[in-house]
Amino acid sequence: MKIDCHIHAFPDGIAERAMKKLSDTAGFPHYSLGTEEDTRRILTDCGIDIGVLLPIATKPSQQTSVNNWAAKVNKGNIVSFGTVHPDNTEYLDELDRIKALGLKGVKIHPDYQGFFLFEERLMPFWKRCAELKLPVTIHMGYDPVSPENRHAMPQDLVFIHEKVPNVDIIAAHMGGIFCWEAVFRYICGDRHIWLDTAFTKGFLESELMKKLIKKHGAERVVFASDLPWHLPDMEMKTIENLSISDGDKEKIFWKNAVELLNIE
Repeated sequence: MKIDCHIHAFPDGIAERAMKKLSDTAGFPHYSLGTEEDTRRILTDCGIDIGVLLPIATKPSQQTSVNNWAAKVNKGNIVSFGTVHPDNTEYLDELDRIKALGLKGVKIHPDYQGFFLFEERLMPFWKRCAELKLPVTIHMGYDPVSPENRHAMPQDLVFIHEKVPNVDIIAAHMGGIFCWEAVFRYICGDRHIWLDTAFTKGFLESELMKKLIKKHGAERVVFASDLPWHLPDMEMKTIENLSISDGDKEKIFWKNAVELLNIE
């Protein structure tokens, strides 16, 4: 069994436009059409049993409609998170609604949503997610939309857990694109932080990935691709080729996600 904990798709009416805009901004090709149907097809073709959809409200006004769509596609081989925008004054109520809709967690993207992870104003967000037992997936480290700024750094998670120690966080991209030394120093070993492997092929050397997994613990790492920016089977090969035990690979590929996200 394989679970991909980091995929993206969009409603049919905006998928083509969103793919072009994001691809142009990032300077990376996309491997899907960005639609629900094409995403489900790619998951199946790549041997992925379940993909975890991570929608993002890039404007405060979007969070309700994005979450309604996420709930609609939350079936079959797609399990969906919800999203909130910290500039929406009703985001705490929306977190309650995300839980009621049966969505599995919350995705935030500080670069696209225009905030820094260490901001004090986010404390109510972390506390409510902890109360609701909603894991939070965060884009960490470099992002081409704001190349000069790092809106979410590994050391910021230390600050958050000093205030809200029991909030479960999935730090995307093995804790931070191009920030892996800081991951190793600041967050490896934190039992309330999971690292996802999304979009690390070609950027993170296998030996360093192995060291990160060893220090953090394979039971706190989840497989992820960042579809449509990487195909799942591209990232799968990296994990399969690592010199770690088959048991650890099994944890990374699906067991950890089942436990963390309560997937039947």
